[in-house]
Amino acid sequence: MPGSRDDLTRLRIALTAFFALDGFVFAGWVVRIPAIKEQTGASASALGLALLGVSAGAVVTMTLTGRLVRRYGSHPVTVACAVLLCLSIALPPLTHSALALGAVLLVFGSAYGGINVAFNSAAVDLVAVLRRPIMPSFHAAFSLGGMVGAGLGGLVAGSLSPTRHLFGLTLIGLLVTLVAGRALLRCEPAVPPDRPAAGDEGPPRRLDRRTRRLVLTFGLIALCTAYGEGAMADWGALHLEQDLDASPGLAAAGYSCFALAMTVGRLTGTTLLERLGRTTTVVAGGTTAVAGMLLGSLAPSVWAALFGFAVTGLGLANIFPVAVERAGALGGPSGVATASTLGYGGMLLGPPAIGFMADWFSLPAALTSVAVLAAVAVLVAVATRRAAAAG
Repeated sequence: MPGSRDDLTRLRIALTAFFALDGFVFAGWVVRIPAIKEQTGASASALGLALLGVSAGAVVTMTLTGRLVRRYGSHPVTVACAVLLCLSIALPPLTHSALALGAVLLVFGSAYGGINVAFNSAAVDLVAVLRRPIMPSFHAAFSLGGMVGAGLGGLVAGSLSPTRHLFGLTLIGLLVTLVAGRALLRCEPAVPPDRPAAGDEGPPRRLDRRTRRLVLTFGLIALCTAYGEGAMADWGALHLEQDLDASPGLAAAGYSCFALAMTVGRLTGTTLLERLGRTTTVVAGGTTAVAGMLLGSLAPSVWAALFGFAVTGLGLANIFPVAVERAGALGGPSGVATASTLGYGGMLLGPPAIGFMADWFSLPAALTSVAVLAAVAVLVAVATRRAAAAG
């Protein structure tokens, strides 16, 4: 374990930088989806299948990353995945068919899934060492990075091609990785008192049946809420531009509103968790997200939809961090990998599902599924309140 409070602070800063980088790069990609959709000539369902490449790469890699973290430690794995993420973001604009887009998104998804398991594992250990519920602050950095990335994308959408924009993100990302990666690799991992250091723990401990059920429960909650984050990222701008006749710049602001509200919610997350507890925070957030998404998807005007997107971000803000932190506290890197696989699986499988529903019904109707799954997360949290508190 790092030997002083200063060491822990440096570790927290380095991890925060990688969370922010992840959100920045991911948002830079999603705000250019309409342009890349037009470039490839893909229909809504074909684009949904291409986006499935992100899902497949991420879900497969997440399970593998849990094992790599146990063997090599979360810090080196985080840095390696960050490099791959930054390089792969430049690939989508080079494609001219839905099939080619799906293939390069498989690489991007692998890096995205890997880095999320790695730095969430490191953050869970730091939370355990500090004994404070600071997990939302890391995810606030992700949201802040997403807000900046989406805002930058909106500003350059009319003047820069997707190729130049995303290549610029590659250069920025590699520079941040160089600086933050050196700092992270110099930090000793935060090891909770009841857990051996990476590389010394031997075979992964086998979780009992009750613990596995709890980890899966938290993963289900993460899935239901991350579905909404993925939907907003991949389809929010298209909904504003296609259904409400927003300009490309204003459409890109939709994800910025969502990310800004989510950032504000997560920055206050530690205080909320300390005062209200985990279950109450999850229930209140999920209920708020249901109302916000119904407004955002069904509102007849751009400004009402933007307000709905912001309310949705505020509601979803702390649910995913709470779910991943509890799964990691119960199951270590394996728990983080399981909950992240389910959670980010929901984030990444949601957009293709919405693509199909948009073809069958309409995009506004498809987006109401976000509200439905947020309600499911609330019901699961209430139904498992006692077991989760005991775990």
